[in-house]
Amino acid sequence: MSAKTLIKNRASLSHKVRYAINHPDRIAPYLKRTARDGWLRLKHPDHIAYYRAVMASDAGRSPEAAVGSRSHERWLALGEMQFGYLKEHGLRPEMRMLDIGCGNLRAGWRFIGYLDSGNYYGIDISPDILVSAKKTLVTYELQDKLPHLTVTQDLTFDFLPDAHFDVVHAHSVFSHSPLSVIDQGLRHVGRILAPGGFFDFTFDRTEGAEHQVLREDFYYRTETLLALARKHGLEARFMEDWETRPHGQSKIRVTNPA
Repeated sequence: MSAKTLIKNRASLSHKVRYAINHPDRIAPYLKRTARDGWLRLKHPDHIAYYRAVMASDAGRSPEAAVGSRSHERWLALGEMQFGYLKEHGLRPEMRMLDIGCGNLRAGWRFIGYLDSGNYYGIDISPDILVSAKKTLVTYELQDKLPHLTVTQDLTFDFLPDAHFDVVHAHSVFSHSPLSVIDQGLRHVGRILAPGGFFDFTFDRTEGAEHQVLREDFYYRTETLLALARKHGLEARFMEDWETRPHGQSKIRVTNPA
């Protein structure tokens, strides 16, 4: 990402005016989404409930667009990118994996096919997107891999066993989360990580002022998230080699020294 991109404040009025001038065709969709999101925030003050409603609305139109893919080709490419990166960084078939925000299995169907039967656990806050995930399982004939797909209310992982997962993965989850939700996930993930296990998550990075847009997209400084992980006794590092991938988010890896 360029230095200009990293200091951009998408919540500022000046940015919105410049963007509208350069992209007049996107004004109407933006105003429509702003009105929709404003109404949903009034109905659902809690962020998880609000974003669940956002996902229900988006998934009703297009499950692939709801998880951030403009086309089926992009859906396939982003899933392959996630899968390829984890394979290069230690994922093996015998490992047990928790996929936070698994969506409609954009990357999940590849993980399920690669991992030993029963070793994939996908969780999401949206029942609607998990219905689509089950259709993806059928499309790729992965029923015999017995993946676990579960709706969750939070990131306490209270229904999961201690030291169980070798890999925990959250792609494009913390980019849509306020700091309180991220803090909750980092506070509890150490309990479910197996010895030697790791937690990879992506986030929208800024080197300027931290900000959010429509309570859907949150931009954080790397130091903020590294410090938050360390506060909970975790080791964390910025994954420089992820930056070479054609993806707009950055990645941090967390491990539990205990």
